[in-house]
Amino acid sequence: MKNKYNELIKGLTDKELLSHLYLTQLLLLGITFILGILLFDHFSYLRSIDFSDVRILLIGVSAGAVVVIVDIILMKLLPKSFFDDGGLNERIFKNRSVLHIAWIAALVAFSEELLFRGVIQTKVGLILASLIFAIIHFRYLFNWFLFSNIVILSFFIGSVYEWSNNLALTMIIHFTIDFLLGLYIKYKHTIDVDEQEGLLHE
Repeated sequence: MKNKYNELIKGLTDKELLSHLYLTQLLLLGITFILGILLFDHFSYLRSIDFSDVRILLIGVSAGAVVVIVDIILMKLLPKSFFDDGGLNERIFKNRSVLHIAWIAALVAFSEELLFRGVIQTKVGLILASLIFAIIHFRYLFNWFLFSNIVILSFFIGSVYEWSNNLALTMIIHFTIDFLLGLYIKYKHTIDVDEQEGLLHE
């Protein structure tokens, strides 16, 4: 199964991967809209989005940054295989502009938090919502370490929502993580390419 998945990913161009990413997020927004009609009165879950909350900067950005710092430290200390997602994240982010990375991170954070925290967690609770969130990230199912990571991260973000009742806060945490990791992948790739070119010219 893992080999078939990796072959499928390798067979797609970077443009096709990006198109799949956008289509997936639009699908999640569509599911959110439908569930919002079926399960809520007047899309009441949208009332829990408050971007004026001062905790967004104090907790949202700082918590997201801490997660990324810990992740990067683990990348340095642990075997590369622990972080093998089939190369998907690298292919999505390595050649994007900073603005494009920010847009991708914002779209993913908004659509996923709205569905998994705003709709699903509100109706079925933290544990089930976190597990569904982890399973939806299909590529991580083939790597125990990445899957454990995404489950823990989902529980953490879900707990922040339980505590704050503010989707804007979880969106900012999610955005900060994806944006900073996207930048890390982009600039790490640039440095690696420069080093390889330097070796070729020696």
